Amino acid sequence: MGADIALVCGTRPELIKLAPLARALGAAARVVYTGQHHDTALYDRVRRDLGLPADFHDLRVGGGRRGDQLGRAVSALDAALAHRPPSVVVVQGDTTSALAGALAANAAGLPLAHVEAGLRSYDRAMPEEHNRVLIDHLADLCCAPTEGNRANLLAENVPDARIAVTGNTVVEALLEARSAHHREAALLAGYGLAVDGFALATIHRPENTDRPAVLRDVLTQLRALPLPVLFPLHPRTAARLTAFGLEHLLDGLLVAEPLAYPDFLALMSAAAVVVSDSGGVQEEVSVLKRPVVVVRRSTERPEIEGTFGTLVPPGPAIGAEVRRWLADPAGSRAALAELPSPYGDGSASDRIAAALTALARRNGPRPALVAR
Repeated sequence: MGADIALVCGTRPELIKLAPLARALGAAARVVYTGQHHDTALYDRVRRDLGLPADFHDLRVGGGRRGDQLGRAVSALDAALAHRPPSVVVVQGDTTSALAGALAANAAGLPLAHVEAGLRSYDRAMPEEHNRVLIDHLADLCCAPTEGNRANLLAENVPDARIAVTGNTVVEALLEARSAHHREAALLAGYGLAVDGFALATIHRPENTDRPAVLRDVLTQLRALPLPVLFPLHPRTAARLTAFGLEHLLDGLLVAEPLAYPDFLALMSAAAVVVSDSGGVQEEVSVLKRPVVVVRRSTERPEIEGTFGTLVPPGPAIGAEVRRWLADPAGSRAALAELPSPYGDGSASDRIAAALTALARRNGPRPALVAR
């Protein structure tokens, strides 16, 4: 029997980044989806567009408080993995679903691989930092996107034999989505926008949305920018705006529903500047050669700092940094076009697939590190 590799995920970014790996693995791949993202905008549309494996199991865990969601996800995954034990469990990134997959694999004594390993912000206030550190130290295989990520793992005494530098699957996901997309002109016309004539903004992280004063600061800065701002509205941000009575701060912005991934990339490619707190966007701009103003306390992707992006706190620094990029859009675009993406050449999925196949061949079930 060949390898049976379970790709455990639960959010839109995980689906996007694991889709190229699923295609590289072919019939060996199955997707076990927790349902952490379960609404139409963040899940149904993405699943439809990505061509994911037919062997797809949705556990429908749903939302909720972080601890409760984690517990329910671990329990559901434990049952799913016991019903059909895979050769290897794969988790991607640093979400609650990724940690749940790692804990469930460990409890079942199954080999675990972590795609996008070794990222560090060194910010303990960031829940994702806790998740990624725990996953890396449970994993039998850490697929590090960059040499810097590998160095982070080695500094934490993760054995070199457990690390593979692979690049990031976001490069393949992006290139595949862009190659099949031909609606750029229609999209721009639909919003009344022109190439290099608008900013694209996404804000969704709890550090920017969970406190009214911070959310107000961010949106006030976006509204004051000297060009149109297209603002795909994340469900979390929409809920916080309603809860805080701040919906009026959307006035003056071009508010859109969450976009299909190819449409989002097309608009990002046409934007003069991007403003975002997303980790994935920081990677994507390095392939699309666009500047990003990263609105966060810290970032686990320092590779783009000073080249494709600048880290700024909420407040006036947002507007000041956007205006700096806008001082010479053509010059900025030309300079960024000469820079290679730090996340690889588009071969990450093939490298990861080969490493997973080797892991499946040499590892049977192993004792769990935690009591069962």
